[in-house]
Amino acid sequence: MTNKEALMAFYEKALTVNTETRPEAVLADILADNFVSKGSVESKNKEQLTGQLGFFWKLIPDLKWEPQEILNEGNKYIVRSLASGTPNGDFMGLPTDGTKSFKIMTIDIHTIIDGKVVEVHHLEDWGTAMKQLKS
Repeated sequence: MTNKEALMAFYEKALTVNTETRPEAVLADILADNFVSKGSVESKNKEQLTGQLGFFWKLIPDLKWEPQEILNEGNKYIVRSLASGTPNGDFMGLPTDGTKSFKIMTIDIHTIIDGKVVEVHHLEDWGTAMKQLKS
């Protein structure tokens, strides 16, 4: 798998809910064994991210992660994307019932080597999602 194919599989087959794949199968193929996902406060390893995405697939059955712009230099990929979905259950402490949706911008910086995602720094606009779900 090329670096670009691994990147697109991350968004289209692991982050986005679909009927052809499961996040754990996709992530097993594209994440390096020493993978780390770094957010503003905490980091996740391969197993932790896989578990979180499995939970999100159940909580947000229409979750979509759509790249809008991809910049590439060497083994670094910067992706600006739109994430959207309609949660049904406890979403970050907010009870939801599947009647309200969110659509937010996200920014990720991936390091991909030999078709394996080694590291990602990510930022999602969850504050806006919470406002959209409360209104």
